[in-house]
Amino acid sequence: MQPTSIDLAAQVRPDGLMRLSGDVREPVRLGMAELRALPQREVVVTFECRTSGPRRHRFTGPLLLDVVREARPLFDPFERKDRLRFLVSVLGRDGHHAVLSWGEIDPEFGNTEALVAVRLDGDDLDRQGPHLVVPGDRCGGRHISRIAEIRVCADNPLW
Repeated sequence: MQPTSIDLAAQVRPDGLMRLSGDVREPVRLGMAELRALPQREVVVTFECRTSGPRRHRFTGPLLLDVVREARPLFDPFERKDRLRFLVSVLGRDGHHAVLSWGEIDPEFGNTEALVAVRLDGDDLDRQGPHLVVPGDRCGGRHISRIAEIRVCADNPLW
């Protein structure tokens, strides 16, 4: 299935850097070195794929929350619930994308330890680029390979 609403040519950087953009104070571009400089976590996930059966993998990388914080989202840091109106959209170089709510990944709310993986089963992902991994997803539906952009959006346009 090819997405029709995304202009991939405008999103994918030839230098391989991942862009953090949207409702943020400091849009940034991050490479694998910058992602490795953040605190690293390791998760083991099992994807229950309908066609290929269960597949188990070990991913290492920073939390999505820590990565997004690098761009300083535009919520009020003194208003605990203000951040709950923010969404995090992750776009892969192949056009696949997934959306998570800030509350889903925030430790004070859902505490889902979604990763921006830089290693898969002990191997560096330098050639592929970072992957989004959402532990607990049954079939890896929100697993995004080769992240091109992470965009933070306030829900204001939704209402």
